[in-house]
Amino acid sequence: MNVSIKQLRAFLALAEYGSFAEASESLHLSQPALSAAIRNMEQAVGGKLFNRTTRHLALTPEGRQFLPVARQLQAEWDRAFDDLSRRFALLQGHLRLAAMPSFAINCLPPLLQRFRQQYPGINLVIDDIVMELVLDAVRDGRAELGVTFEPEQYDGLHFTPLFEDRFIAIVPAGSPLASCQRIHWQQLAEQPFITMNRGSWMRATTDRVMAALALHPASLAEASQLATIGRMVASGLGVSIAPALCQTSMQLQGVQCRPLEGPVIQRQVGVFTRKRHPLSGPAEALHQLLCRHYG
Repeated sequence: MNVSIKQLRAFLALAEYGSFAEASESLHLSQPALSAAIRNMEQAVGGKLFNRTTRHLALTPEGRQFLPVARQLQAEWDRAFDDLSRRFALLQGHLRLAAMPSFAINCLPPLLQRFRQQYPGINLVIDDIVMELVLDAVRDGRAELGVTFEPEQYDGLHFTPLFEDRFIAIVPAGSPLASCQRIHWQQLAEQPFITMNRGSWMRATTDRVMAALALHPASLAEASQLATIGRMVASGLGVSIAPALCQTSMQLQGVQCRPLEGPVIQRQVGVFTRKRHPLSGPAEALHQLLCRHYG
């Protein structure tokens, strides 16, 4: 069966006005065109929807039963295309972004405020998760955009660099290291060292630097979130390293931040998207905002 929305609107107009002349005028159609639309619709459904005489036009019993359904179909059609138009105009929609916590906490809120001011109808969902999970979320299609450090491998994803970040030393405010202008890896290794959990890129990089320098930290503690590491350092449990973009939030916890001396860990931070998958309007708008902001 192939009934068009044009035929449906013709049926509803004729049912409302009870006159080909008035229904044609309301639809801006000629009477022959309206008559053809009704005839074709009746052929498609297999029976008469109107009883016609030279003096009278009325719905058949089948036509009367179909009338409320037709009204609902037209309303749903109009609503669907109105929603689609609003989505293209970014008046409504949904956007899910995955971001590593250090970016989500320190950089993302003011950017989202600007985005929300421009597109208040877009519902935002932010997944603040570790780097490896950010990549998985984008690759699996659970998030349209992901912001994290550039890994060595990111098959199936496209990476747009935003800025370069380097890691810094973080020490307790009462530590003798807090008086240093710069801190060497050797000095960190002489203290209890708090690091990210095994399996993370940050842990692998830290272990690689320590091994290259033949350093063995006095003791190790692990955590899965930088915020937890910052709180542990602030409490005097040890020292650690963190991305420089975390410096403000670390200092708010009472941690002292210093540049690292010796091997410097630096990495590009950028936006990940899925290859061969066009972005939705909201995702494209936020992607452009991020690129403009970081230039």
